[in-house]
Amino acid sequence: MLNLVIVEDEEIIRRGLVCTIDWLKMGAKVVGEAANGKEALEVIEATKPDVILTDIKMPVMDGIAMTEALKAAENPAKIIYLTSYADFSYAQRALQLDVTDYLLKPVNEADLTNALAKIDGKREKQKQEELSWDEGLRAAYHTGNPYVQNVLKRIEEGFKGHLSGETIAEELGVSFSYLSRKLKEETGLTFGGLLTQYRLQQAIEMLQTGTWRVYEVAEQTGFGDYKNFTQAFKKYLHTTPKAFMQEITVGIKL
Repeated sequence: MLNLVIVEDEEIIRRGLVCTIDWLKMGAKVVGEAANGKEALEVIEATKPDVILTDIKMPVMDGIAMTEALKAAENPAKIIYLTSYADFSYAQRALQLDVTDYLLKPVNEADLTNALAKIDGKREKQKQEELSWDEGLRAAYHTGNPYVQNVLKRIEEGFKGHLSGETIAEELGVSFSYLSRKLKEETGLTFGGLLTQYRLQQAIEMLQTGTWRVYEVAEQTGFGDYKNFTQAFKKYLHTTPKAFMQEITVGIKL
């Protein structure tokens, strides 16, 4: 079930969206509403929604400014713009802000259903790829498949360097497509997903010691550089390595 906040300055339209759409049928639940972006930021902070359905043109703070504030705060909620303005500049700005969808008023329920289904599908995929931080790969994934066991062992032993699924498959005498299929069946992850999982697991352990700089951790765990490391860290953990270290420092001081 997706938790949803609706942001719309016209009360009649906002109440219509809240009360007349069969959200339950779409796999969603309205947990809050607001009349402008500024008010919405407070509602979003209190309700922690998965999705924000928002108008663009609003008084006090418009949808663009609200989105920029959410992105700056690294809020993970997905945003769908709902507007009567079929203006390319709005659509272009929405793309720049990585907005999930851009729908025109009056809302077409089929389009809205598709937009929410797309978000829910990505969320379920992310859940399947959640990391197991407390165990090594072979301990986390109990498998009797010798090819999969071999891949997990190679990742654990060689994660600091360059690893290629294609090369490993060739060395094992099987096709990469076969190996990929077996990995997915046994672990739910791709080769790249498993490698990233283990690298991040090792990176977190290093960061928790408080003795390594972020760029050093990136180099020592196979990410190569700060940018790649930060992107992977943020994708899976919804925060940055720097913010993670700051939280640890605060915890130690407390």
